[in-house]
Amino acid sequence: MPDASNPPKFTGPGSPQDVPPRPGELGVDPYNLPPPVRDELLKPDPAAIDTAARELKDGANRCPQCGATDFRHKPGTDLLICAFCRNEWQAERVEEQFGLGQGQDQLEGTIIASGARDIAADEAVLRTFKCSGCGAEVTVNTESEMTARCHWCRNVFGVNEQVANGAVPDAVLPFHIRKDDAIARIRQFVDKRRFFALKAFKEEFTPGNVIPVYLPYMIIDGKASADVAGKGEIETRRYTRGTGNNKATYYDADVYAVDRHVDFTVDDLPLESSSERANLDTGANTNNIINTILPFDTKNAVKWNASYLRDCSSEKRDLNVANLQPRLVDGLLSIARAQVENSVSRYGRGVRWEKEGLVVHGTRWVSMSLPVWLYSYHQPNGGRGLLHYIAVNGRTGETMGSVPVQRWKLFLVALTVGTFLETIALWILAHTS
Repeated sequence: MPDASNPPKFTGPGSPQDVPPRPGELGVDPYNLPPPVRDELLKPDPAAIDTAARELKDGANRCPQCGATDFRHKPGTDLLICAFCRNEWQAERVEEQFGLGQGQDQLEGTIIASGARDIAADEAVLRTFKCSGCGAEVTVNTESEMTARCHWCRNVFGVNEQVANGAVPDAVLPFHIRKDDAIARIRQFVDKRRFFALKAFKEEFTPGNVIPVYLPYMIIDGKASADVAGKGEIETRRYTRGTGNNKATYYDADVYAVDRHVDFTVDDLPLESSSERANLDTGANTNNIINTILPFDTKNAVKWNASYLRDCSSEKRDLNVANLQPRLVDGLLSIARAQVENSVSRYGRGVRWEKEGLVVHGTRWVSMSLPVWLYSYHQPNGGRGLLHYIAVNGRTGETMGSVPVQRWKLFLVALTVGTFLETIALWILAHTS
């Protein structure tokens, strides 16, 4: 941060109009502004990491052995396989190539990879690309598709060959779980809940309709410090007062002021970067299901290559780094609370945190597509209805979902169980008195 008492001198080549003006010459001197505004004006622009794949810069993905453009992802692996010479090869891992797995404790400021840059607001939805393999023109709806395939030479290319500024991610984590495995997991998940499931859902349930989807995430490394303060209680005595139905239990406790400071780093913290997927309106969708199948082994993500997305659906990122900052702060504070949890175990009645402060020293942002097998069901419920999801982690097979239920069955079971437990309690009392 520049020293307010000794402002930096601005110099530049060429004529006077090429020399940046002094801060005061613009009519506003940032050194005299309140600290938050001053800091915002004077902070350096985010640093950038050039992670764009060389193949995309050249305009085509090619087999390293024969140069063919027709190849695909080999199911169950991270390999690509050429349709002509059958050559198999492993794409480069972004963490190893760009050193993303190290240096978290040295982070300062905001570092943004190529695919995490702000998305250009003026990009058209329908775009026509010229295939660099054969020269044919291909039209793509970039709102719903991240890749295009030439219908003449079968070259698969990513839309970031023409769409700049963060339209396509830096990395992709290939599917490992095959479709038949995903179907079996979804079927097993539903079978365990079939008794309570809505009749219409059971009649329309077709797990074969599961689709492979690449969802957009920001993967964040960070260095931060946090301070939390509150009150902790240690119980000293417990006693009961009253008789019969008027009994009440009380306790005495010593109350202590508790404060903690923690310095920590985070490695590969995932945040959804699609506004639709980040919308956790439980009255309209069950997007929260996606979070329950985390984590992904993002350490194995490879450089972006459109061929991994062949025969898969994909969602495009529409949230920039600035949009995700509030969620990052929430995530870092949650990590800070977990970091201090062991140090407050002596407070048997827990600690109520009342004040929290966070300083983010540095972050590194990488845009990544993560694999999910997705089954959806729309439950009509007046108005918009409710969209249910069953999701399978495309790497680990972790499965979670939402199944629409018949509420009267839940109520009946709860009533039956409650009556049964009450009968057991009365029987015990009758035989112990």
